[in-house]
Amino acid sequence: MSKAIIRFIDLFAGIGGFRMSFDRCGCQCVFSSEFNEACQKIYEANYGEKPQGDITKIDAKDVPDFDILCAGFPCQPFSICGKKMGFNDTRGTLFFDVCRIIKEKQPKVVILENVKYLINHDKKRTFKVILSTLEELGYTVSHKVLDSTKFGVAQCRERIIIVGVRDGKFEFSDMQESAPLTIRDILDEDGDFEYLDKSEYTLLDTKYIRQQKTGLIFIGYRNKNIWNKGVRPNTEYLSRCHRQPNRIYSIDGTHPTLPSQETSGRFWIYIPEKDVVRKLTIKECYKLMGYPDNFIIDTNKGNAYKQCGNSVVIPMIHELAKSIIRQCFTKEYHVKFTTNNRQLKLNF
Repeated sequence: MSKAIIRFIDLFAGIGGFRMSFDRCGCQCVFSSEFNEACQKIYEANYGEKPQGDITKIDAKDVPDFDILCAGFPCQPFSICGKKMGFNDTRGTLFFDVCRIIKEKQPKVVILENVKYLINHDKKRTFKVILSTLEELGYTVSHKVLDSTKFGVAQCRERIIIVGVRDGKFEFSDMQESAPLTIRDILDEDGDFEYLDKSEYTLLDTKYIRQQKTGLIFIGYRNKNIWNKGVRPNTEYLSRCHRQPNRIYSIDGTHPTLPSQETSGRFWIYIPEKDVVRKLTIKECYKLMGYPDNFIIDTNKGNAYKQCGNSVVIPMIHELAKSIIRQCFTKEYHVKFTTNNRQLKLNF
């Protein structure tokens, strides 16, 4: 008797971070949805199919049957949060459209991903609605803030992961962590690098440099005039580095979260053996998200940076996928795991 393939759907698909992670486990994507046309093109270029558009216009009955729902849904304000709680309280949000599909198709597993600040949004009422809604739909819900540095990437990116299981419970403790990389590990050897002149930046005195718990090593700042009056002695750099595009990090540490709002790619690194500061290349940014070298990216740099910053981290979601399959699916399903998160390659 042949084994069944685990089927999943990819909502708010972006450029396919969930898709790549679950594909690598031998799962089959049977449906995808993404509103942004630029993302649709990149998704199609890499996975061979164009996602459907606006999720609010998709009839849940038209979605093929599936086992796992994946959704990195946008965190929109829950305007009536806390009034009644439960399923109907989420109307008017894109989360409600996810719930429409869940209610109609009743998959075994639901996976939601969002920024960690979702937990405290609207005095924690938003998060409470999400959890109670999934429970009303018949799921036992687990959640945890995961840090991508624990899964073999050189980027400190914390995200809330919510897993709902029908007839079971997901345990995050089953996920296998791995040693973090440093920025040095993902740097390109050659390229058209953009360097800063020494007059354009200041490195901190060594007594102020220390590695943070997250692995970050803040080492300097670009010389931007923000304010000078009233600055305490030995804290002059603070007025210049409080905005992310002005900060410079050592390549011997990790990199902070790549934001979707930074469409100019102003991510600056210091290479000590060359005593130079340069900008990360777009390919290096994608490496910080765990994408393979042969991933096709948007030729529009602004789109490419935004899509990268909106993505999930591939090795982290890949490990999540493996753990979910181990815990929630039995031997009648076909499963194919890769053994090294750092060596993911496209193979379609």
